[in-house]
Amino acid sequence: MVRNRWGLLWLAIVATAGSVQGEEPTSHASPFRIVVVDEATDRGVPLVELQTVNQIKYVTDSNGVAAFDEPGLLGDRVFFSIKSHGYEYPKDGFGSRGKAVETKPGGEARIKIKRVNIAERLYRTTGAGIYADSVRTGIPTPLREPVLNGRVLGQDSVLSVVYGGKIHWFWGDTNRPDYPLGNFHTPGAVSELPEKGGLDPSRGVDLTYYVDDKNFARPTCKMPGDGPTWVTGLVTLTDSQGRERMFANYAKIKPPLSTYEVGAVEWEPGKNEFVKRAVFSGRPETSTGSTLSGHTFLHRDAGVEYVYYCSPLPLVRVPATPEALIDENAVEAFTCLAPDADPDARKLDRDANGRLRYSWKKQARRVDQREQDRLIKSNAMKPEEALIQLRDATTGKTIVAHGGSVYWNDFRKRWISVFVEIGGATSLLGEVWFAEADSPTGPWTFARKIATHEAYSFYNPKQ
Repeated sequence: MVRNRWGLLWLAIVATAGSVQGEEPTSHASPFRIVVVDEATDRGVPLVELQTVNQIKYVTDSNGVAAFDEPGLLGDRVFFSIKSHGYEYPKDGFGSRGKAVETKPGGEARIKIKRVNIAERLYRTTGAGIYADSVRTGIPTPLREPVLNGRVLGQDSVLSVVYGGKIHWFWGDTNRPDYPLGNFHTPGAVSELPEKGGLDPSRGVDLTYYVDDKNFARPTCKMPGDGPTWVTGLVTLTDSQGRERMFANYAKIKPPLSTYEVGAVEWEPGKNEFVKRAVFSGRPETSTGSTLSGHTFLHRDAGVEYVYYCSPLPLVRVPATPEALIDENAVEAFTCLAPDADPDARKLDRDANGRLRYSWKKQARRVDQREQDRLIKSNAMKPEEALIQLRDATTGKTIVAHGGSVYWNDFRKRWISVFVEIGGATSLLGEVWFAEADSPTGPWTFARKIATHEAYSFYNPKQ
């Protein structure tokens, strides 16, 4: 009898919960629009976190817009704490950084935020909801697909190069809506150049993804073997017949994050995917092929055009021909190490007077900053002999570069490096720096921090 009575009570609750007799269902009110703008430029700031006192969090989209429609709070005066990487809002007398605004359906509040970064955050390029709050509140957006493009929720890292009159983009691991495991074999997309109908780069990037039959960004470099296929060293060359060709280097990865195969791939335009051209010999972690990583540029030296690989500085190169690109024996390193058959050897190249010699050498390994430190600590190298002397231009503190890109800059008339620091003050891989030099090999000395992130990874900046 008790069980049956509870059953009747449950049925009564279900039957009456949907509506109250004599009342119309409540309509959904129009959201209240909050626009956060850079006080110096009056442009909307993406990725600003707005949080209510009861910890409901909103994040501004690429127009700097957050759509607030919380039932029970919409129509009231609501306090929002305000924070964003590289930006700050002033504290009040109690130390709170935020502002109370009168919210109402269809209304708007405009909040100015101070930029601490030198670099200005403009917009997101990948992932879901890039302009979701603008769409909710009726603000125009520059993208054809402002909320979900290629069914991509998020993407890891980026490579890009101009090929076939379009910018070609490739990413690492990519999330999808319908399952936690996504695409681990290099999805890709294209966008139009600004002078050929593409968006002005100050406004955004309109991506057209290569997609599968479910409209999800599909693999473009699925090499045989277990584990993900990651690419690096993307470059476009012109061969001896005048044909434009696009190449990259690939790596096969197994748990936890070890590389078991590296090689070269070429873009097959008929298939819109990469095909294997070479597998490099030797242990992947010490093979000369493994040094062909990072972002690339073309530069002529002593009458020969080379592909330079920035990892993060351009201290590895190969002649800019398809034949050399798939020949690991053609790789050169700008190094102070003597060429040695043993890839683990660390014999320094000194002249008869003991002076350390840096030069382009085949069958040699580059020396990065951490290797420099090991050589200095072992007394094999003096501190003043180190090639990379990156320092904070303000404090003189040593900066250890991790990943980045280098290009000639026509405005500065110098080579520009934008790189991320490893082991920075606020995050392991979140501090972004700017440096410049007269030649690709440096000297790279003073740097200026242009973007900061607190406990946040930002590890592969690409110019």
